[in-house]
Amino acid sequence: MHCATERFISLPRPSSPRKLSGLPTGKLWIAVRRDPLVFNRRSGRVVNASAPIQTAQQHVGSSLQPKGGSNAQKLSLVTRAASDTSQDFIDVAPEPDAASYEGIKAFVAGASGRTGREIVKALVARGVRVRAMARDTNEAAKLLPGLDQGVEVVKGDVFKFQTLPGAISDCNVVLCATGSASLADPFGPYSVDYQGTKNLVAAAKQAGVKRFVFVSSIGADDVFFPLNLAWGVLFWKKRAEEEIQRSGITYTVVRPGGLLDEPRGEQAGNVVMKGADSFGLPPRSQPGSILRSQVADCCVQALVLPSAAGKVVEVIASNSAPLRSVEELYRSVD
Repeated sequence: MHCATERFISLPRPSSPRKLSGLPTGKLWIAVRRDPLVFNRRSGRVVNASAPIQTAQQHVGSSLQPKGGSNAQKLSLVTRAASDTSQDFIDVAPEPDAASYEGIKAFVAGASGRTGREIVKALVARGVRVRAMARDTNEAAKLLPGLDQGVEVVKGDVFKFQTLPGAISDCNVVLCATGSASLADPFGPYSVDYQGTKNLVAAAKQAGVKRFVFVSSIGADDVFFPLNLAWGVLFWKKRAEEEIQRSGITYTVVRPGGLLDEPRGEQAGNVVMKGADSFGLPPRSQPGSILRSQVADCCVQALVLPSAAGKVVEVIASNSAPLRSVEELYRSVD
């Protein structure tokens, strides 16, 4: 396991920004570090610090979206694109470096969904080869990032087992972010959240998959949780978790709180991770929300972290929580 040696670093707006490689002063500020990946607290995203400098220049004032390049995974620059008036900070937590992901080919179910797309982004940022499954490949191709970096889109449906073995073949890890999308379908949670996941687990075993990461939900242990009013969706997610746990495949189940596409307020907050059945109805802790991109980071890092193996974790984000690496978070859960 290759991990960065530094703990946490905050990079404030410098008084005299450096000019690098012809970039305009005041448009890009950098600091040299050894971590190839960094977490932007404001955007809630992990950015690929080894992306070419031109990529950073293209995203002045926004979170960086890596676009690859010949020097990807070779440089170790923490980059920040910001306007001259920005007072924001980047908080950096160590995570496994790019070498930890070598040899991984990831199959992503539910890839065209909002959480699935964030998972694909997080995989691409780490140089992982991705096969993304969708029922509508044309629509998925419009939504998914990284198609120019080798993301392969295949047609399939978790409810139709016959579409799965061929789709998963030669992938060694599976990430499942499927979910019933329509409240109008009373059979959706059973069909997608349970039977679909059960089919995916069976196909993964058949393909010899080594790691299975499943996006579930806070409240899966509580039959009285309000979300169960939606045709028992959490009941069926819990049954799906049990199928994964019985499969013999090394697994991680990530149960997020309320999912957000963008931060509420000025900051996304830092991830809080606890064991199963920690958040929910009293006497449990009050559940909170979390960015989909933060959930994606927890899922993707679980592929290479020994401390994530065989665990069911619940995650939310809090502005009052300290910044901790995902590895530390997993290690904190028994």
